[in-house]
Amino acid sequence: MNRRIFFLSATGAALAQTPSESVRLALIGAGGRGRRVTSEFRRDPNLFVHGVCDVYEPNLEAGLSAAGPGTKAYRDYKRVLDDKDVDAVLIATPEHWHHRMTLDAMAAGKDVYVEKPLCHTPAEGKELVEAERESDRIVQVGMQRRSYDLYLEAREIRRTGELGTVRMVRTYWLNSRTEPRRDTFKGPINWEAWLGPSPEVPTDPLVFFNWRSLAAYSGGIAQDQGCHIFDSIHLIMDAGYPVAVNASALRPHVAGMDQPESVVVAAEYPQGFMAIFTINYNAMRYASRADQLNAYDGSLARMDIGREFLRVFPRDSPETPSLDKEQPGGFAQATIDHVMNFLHCVRTREKPRATMDKGFQAALIVQLANISLKESRTVGWNAETLSVV
Repeated sequence: MNRRIFFLSATGAALAQTPSESVRLALIGAGGRGRRVTSEFRRDPNLFVHGVCDVYEPNLEAGLSAAGPGTKAYRDYKRVLDDKDVDAVLIATPEHWHHRMTLDAMAAGKDVYVEKPLCHTPAEGKELVEAERESDRIVQVGMQRRSYDLYLEAREIRRTGELGTVRMVRTYWLNSRTEPRRDTFKGPINWEAWLGPSPEVPTDPLVFFNWRSLAAYSGGIAQDQGCHIFDSIHLIMDAGYPVAVNASALRPHVAGMDQPESVVVAAEYPQGFMAIFTINYNAMRYASRADQLNAYDGSLARMDIGREFLRVFPRDSPETPSLDKEQPGGFAQATIDHVMNFLHCVRTREKPRATMDKGFQAALIVQLANISLKESRTVGWNAETLSVV
């Protein structure tokens, strides 16, 4: 497989030589997120949605409708990868498929935009990072804060020394999810294909519509949201792999689900700081602009950043911000900018903003946290061998 990954496909070579060349995209996984991100791709006038693939017929039909007339339908992602008319793929399937599909797409000579989390386990992440080292493919992980000017500005503030020494970053994410979705299938589904590499279980809409809360398919809501938060911390703090991770959680409270909704994760970094992520989906429901906060506790100032605001509180006036910036709509724009960065890199072969290793580093923190919860211990990480200590 690595030898197959190494060589440029004819399509990739053409794009590398002619930056203005059109890009033909295929969507794999046409659920709500996949359709939404596809709509951002379609903002590029030289982007053509060549195909849509899904194993659940209603999603496939909705994806074809969103992609526009003339779009080809697929029910097997391998047929997408066999199609020489496809230059790049958007992978927006459940988490348990990301690793295998990304490897297969790279081996088929496709560039890849893959939704977060990048992978399901540390072993999967290691394999992906090592494959990328031997590949010429462009891979962008859907962690859009790396394309968000508000977060890039926060990084520059930290780099200038305005905050002093930051030894701790504290975060929270609040929402309400106390009942599972109890939808029924509204059309045919290829259940075996949906399960893929996960254990075989009977066809069950409760599993299909709640996969983010089941360990066989997801690292839980802590992983789903935590990789965003930890990636933003890595961006702002110029950090990456941790030294060690510890976690604590309440039991799951959603009937039939095995992943907790109330979790605290503490990560220690070789740069000499800690990052504390707290998520509670047993809180009241907040408007999305107010559901999360990240506080950088420096010796000279504290910096608070959320979805659409950035504030700095200096030591000599801790209740009055020296910087108070609101950016309504900025978070939505960040996804557009992230997609456009990917397309720019497909055409120029430049390195994208959210590379495979960045995607793995963000997902890894909560994967180690889940090991910590299971084994009731602090879990160390060896960044040289990419292995759990």
